[in-house]
Amino acid sequence: MRRGGQAAANAAFGILLALALLLSYVEVLLPLSIGIPGVKLGLANLASLVCLYLFGIRRAALLSVLRIVLTGFLFGNMAAILYSLSGAALSLTAAALAKRSGGFSALGVSVLGAVFHNLGQLIVASLVVQNRGLFWYFPLLLLGGVIMGALIGMLTAEVLKHLPASLCGARD
Repeated sequence: MRRGGQAAANAAFGILLALALLLSYVEVLLPLSIGIPGVKLGLANLASLVCLYLFGIRRAALLSVLRIVLTGFLFGNMAAILYSLSGAALSLTAAALAKRSGGFSALGVSVLGAVFHNLGQLIVASLVVQNRGLFWYFPLLLLGGVIMGALIGMLTAEVLKHLPASLCGARD
């Protein structure tokens, strides 16, 4: 990659990280209570998905880890960091595999990522509290994941359409 291209890619990565932190903060401010502990909209996943499409899995993973740790220290706690990291690891893996397969649009990649994020968090929660009964939440989490994953996927597709071509070729 040309030196100027690397500078543009680094600047875009910084902007995506700032956007992810901003969207995480907005999510903290929104009073969402649907009766399921820990359920969030997942707005910051927009930045993670755009990063995955622009730069690939390595930078998307870095963005996710940085966002989760910074958000956890700013607005949450260590438990939130643990649950979010577990969900992000499974989510990003599923999303990257779906994207690489070529058989999924941004919407499909996002929905798979959202569902696997919920599954990852549920697995860790069941291990932490040593109760497999938590998996009764999965159908509700699945529904929420599909709905929010579809919304984030549509937004991702729109954002990607409007980015300059020079940035879209800035992969690692």
